[in-house]
Amino acid sequence: MKAIIYLNNLEKLVIQKDSTLLFALTLKENGVDTYLLFEDDFYYSNMDGNQFKMHPFSGSYGSDTFYVDQFDVGEAESLTLDAGDNFFMRLDPPFDLRYMRSLWYQNLFSEKGVNFHNHPLGVMANNEKLVAYGSEYSHPSFVGGSVDQFLNFTQKMKDTGFASLIIKPLDLYQGIGVEKVSLSISEEELKKLFIDRAESFGGSLVVQPFIEKITSGEVRSTFYKGAEVGSILKVPKEGSYLANIAQGATFSRYELTESERASCQYFCEKLMKQGVDWLAFDLLDGKVSEVNITCPGLLVETSKAYGVNLCEKIVGLFLGK
Repeated sequence: MKAIIYLNNLEKLVIQKDSTLLFALTLKENGVDTYLLFEDDFYYSNMDGNQFKMHPFSGSYGSDTFYVDQFDVGEAESLTLDAGDNFFMRLDPPFDLRYMRSLWYQNLFSEKGVNFHNHPLGVMANNEKLVAYGSEYSHPSFVGGSVDQFLNFTQKMKDTGFASLIIKPLDLYQGIGVEKVSLSISEEELKKLFIDRAESFGGSLVVQPFIEKITSGEVRSTFYKGAEVGSILKVPKEGSYLANIAQGATFSRYELTESERASCQYFCEKLMKQGVDWLAFDLLDGKVSEVNITCPGLLVETSKAYGVNLCEKIVGLFLGK
């Protein structure tokens, strides 16, 4: 049995803070025969044995920061994906047609006995935002391209007492495209803004009330096989409402409340039935705002907050220790 880490080409990664590379190094330290398979080298053919360029690797990380301070990729070896192998899907979003193609390929190999973490069908079936909005554990949300229904939603938010909205694309990440909009502007201005944003982001937008408590922080909690790995509080930089570390937010260790943990467990139980074991939740004011399933990150930062390499916990659960 070998473990294959399927990931973006290295030049697309911020190596120092990359959770996937820390995880790969941790698997190797635990004696797992582990290889990297880069996005450009993945394919499917029914005319050969599907020999892939897989790379051994070496590296190191700080014992107190857990930032990856060295990572070297070895010469490619020609290897097959065999029944019983473990394939860790670690491609970064956006979840676009290129992403879907990769999942289609993966599913063909899952039918041949390769074990997928997370399973391609589970990833395909669950949009990271919509899976949260479909439950009672989320904030009021509108998703779509209907101008009339958008205006209807904004009126309901006004009637409820909210002063602003957040408008963002459905399929992007790291705070890209997120915009705060005042509900004091006219209906015509709201309509024009919505139409312009929908055209820019492919016709479907997420609209939610702006939750003032975002200035006090948003929680990121990572779970694997239903067990909490670690949680941090991400606090936006002064003058910002984006609780994304890539956008300058700070972070510290966080203890989940009983109700927050119950919300996360609800989604774990639901998604594990679909082969989705590795999850990262974003929680704001006690509600789940996103369920990250494509390539849950921030394990380096969470490990730093805890003072321990939390990938060890994931590897232990994976190996059944």
